[in-house]
Amino acid sequence: MNRIVTSVSLSLDGFFEGPDQDIDWHTVDEEVHQHFNDYLRTMGGFVEGRVTYQLMEEFWPTADQDPASEGPMAEFAGIWRNMPKFVFSRTLESVGPGATLLHEVDPEQVRSLRDAASGDLVVGGADLLESFRRFDLIDEYRIYIHPVILGRGRPFFRDAEERQMLRLLETRTFGNGVVLLRYETVRAG
Repeated sequence: MNRIVTSVSLSLDGFFEGPDQDIDWHTVDEEVHQHFNDYLRTMGGFVEGRVTYQLMEEFWPTADQDPASEGPMAEFAGIWRNMPKFVFSRTLESVGPGATLLHEVDPEQVRSLRDAASGDLVVGGADLLESFRRFDLIDEYRIYIHPVILGRGRPFFRDAEERQMLRLLETRTFGNGVVLLRYETVRAG
């Protein structure tokens, strides 16, 4: 059965972006980028909020046409172009090639998308992820801790009404100090 997976980069103190919405502190070298490519290539689709989609769509569709882009960067451009995308937005009126626009997070519709996909779905975007978390739609968390303390910024996890138990599936330390913590959601029953 397909799963809904989230993949997020965090500072050691839990921020996914700095105080000015900056992410230039992400430590993504060739090893980490190749890891992302290897696992994202197996996904059945990208599920994104408007902000994440627009940032990705602005750069990745033609990134491999830049002569300076090589290796994992150029490879990811092809992965991005070929992967089905599901974009949740209340304000967008249209999306690019290979993308489907959805306006509201309907848990039954999301489960149907998951079940019909050719593999797991990876969800990105802090606000969208928060909605998925509230509806108990996240099956797996891939948290990449970067070796930096920001001190301030936008925290990734928000207050929740209920505790969510997780089971550790994997840890991995990359050569640049990034650490992957991979957990699955534990559900009663």
